[in-house]
Amino acid sequence: MRLTDLLRPHLDGVTTVVDTTAGDGLRLAPYLHLPTGVELREDDEQPVGEGELVLLTYGPDPALHGDEERCRRTLERMRPGGRGLLLFGHRPAELPYHTLLDDLVTHRCQVLRAAALDYAHLHAGAVFARTDELLQLHDWFGRPVPSDGLATALRIADEYVLSDFVSRAVRARALDLERTAEEAARALDAARDDSTAERLAAAVREKEQLAAALRAARDRVGVLEARVAMLEGSTSLRVGRALVAAARSPRRGAVRLPGELYGLWRGRRRAPVSRVAGAAKPGPEREVAVVADDRLHLAHRALTSAPRDRLVLAGVLTDRTAEDFAADAVVNRLLPHDGRLLVERTDPDAVVVQLGACAAESGPWSLAGTGLAPDLDRKLAELIAEARASGRATVLWRDAPASAAPGLAQFAWDAVLDMDTGVRLSRLDPAEDGRELLREAFRQESTRVRLAELARLTGAPDPLAQRRISVVAAPRDPAEVAELTAQVLGQLHRPAEVVVPDPAGLGELEAAGVELRQGQPTAPWVTDWTDLAEERPDTLLLDLMCAQEYSGADALGPGPADEDYTFVPTLRPLLVRRSLFLSGLPPESWSGGGHRLFAVRGKEPA
Repeated sequence: MRLTDLLRPHLDGVTTVVDTTAGDGLRLAPYLHLPTGVELREDDEQPVGEGELVLLTYGPDPALHGDEERCRRTLERMRPGGRGLLLFGHRPAELPYHTLLDDLVTHRCQVLRAAALDYAHLHAGAVFARTDELLQLHDWFGRPVPSDGLATALRIADEYVLSDFVSRAVRARALDLERTAEEAARALDAARDDSTAERLAAAVREKEQLAAALRAARDRVGVLEARVAMLEGSTSLRVGRALVAAARSPRRGAVRLPGELYGLWRGRRRAPVSRVAGAAKPGPEREVAVVADDRLHLAHRALTSAPRDRLVLAGVLTDRTAEDFAADAVVNRLLPHDGRLLVERTDPDAVVVQLGACAAESGPWSLAGTGLAPDLDRKLAELIAEARASGRATVLWRDAPASAAPGLAQFAWDAVLDMDTGVRLSRLDPAEDGRELLREAFRQESTRVRLAELARLTGAPDPLAQRRISVVAAPRDPAEVAELTAQVLGQLHRPAEVVVPDPAGLGELEAAGVELRQGQPTAPWVTDWTDLAEERPDTLLLDLMCAQEYSGADALGPGPADEDYTFVPTLRPLLVRRSLFLSGLPPESWSGGGHRLFAVRGKEPA
């Protein structure tokens, strides 16, 4: 929730908002968007009474949020009819409300509403009022709930007892889960310290070190052979040999020496050659140019490297899972005969073993981990040992009951994912499943979301980065700045960055985690919001990204007719791939250039 959404329902009768945070690191003025007739002024240490509302903050960083003592002094100045908004820098689950509860009661302040805030440094807020009698409570939408004093008191008392009972059970459950997780981590560490996989990994590491030393020795031998061949074919060596032969036999050598030197002079431009031994067929020996030593070195060691921007997997996967994962990651399927080699050569971010691939009725890894195929279990153990020896994470993707392949639990895994592999949006039918199911799958159950969890565990590039959107806008006055802020923060799929000529007045966006930029957009997708008068529902970007993952299109928006979820030759672009947006080509030519255009009705109500 935005701060203005929490504050607005409680500004009835308020003419002045008093800001007690002016000297702190936070500036709350850009967050408020106060209506006409409500004045904002700095705190002057005067009592806060009828028609006034005070802003105060409290959080873990006193230099940024202020301290507990300042909140107490402000509560002492509250007079009947005065209101306040207390903003917390603590997370809602860690809110230390008990430190101020007694002061609120002592100074007759009733909390009317509390809500979570979606900012980087402010995470919760509570609206309170100084009163001499119980006031009406407010529902989740900020509307007052009609009741008399006794009913309000009973509601508060009943909710206090029941919520305390539920919270105690939740806290106990959380402590039990934390204790269980710590014990499991200790057991896993102990198993890793003394396990067959570790000993096998040590042996593999020793083998790899010996193999590397052998490869280095062979490379050195190759370089030395090239040098010898180069020296043997050099003119200097041949002249020296001719002079030595003439010196050993002066009578015959003196006669032959001029002719040999003349022959060397005639062939001085000819490239040195070496004879290739071991020809398959008898015949004249081939001559091959000897490459200089420095060029030979570069020929065998030159390489090109680039930053890895996609998740790279090596996995024991089913056909369907490998196909779905390949849309968002580089997938190398491991087979029993080449698994170790692929792990070594591809350097994956993670080695993934899908339990469903081992429990399947058919497939190269069928029956692995069941005890019915010992050779597959041995191959899988070698593969996991190779991955651990190379420093790669090993992950068991348990998408089926563990009892289907109980032997897999004996291996030392770096992580275990107990979830299905997700659904690829292109496999859904929008006409049959409906747009709401697409939205839910996009946010919670898609393959890309599942891979993002794997990337988080392994420290690999996040596939969800492909969902980032840049909003291009140019607000001209404070009203348009407020409208842009409201539209961006109101989206269910929030943009990653906003590109504007001047970021002045957009501090609330930055506080909410939206990056402000000047220049060119950097996110993979771009939407043009230059016209801020256009109505944009909160589901606009969510539906556009759902349609993009479903279709794989390069540009999306409403088509020329009343078409929805279909490819079209022309459209009014609402979401465009960044490379296409920066190309400067007119939308009329996109389809002719091979770009895919997908029609989506962007103004369907939520």
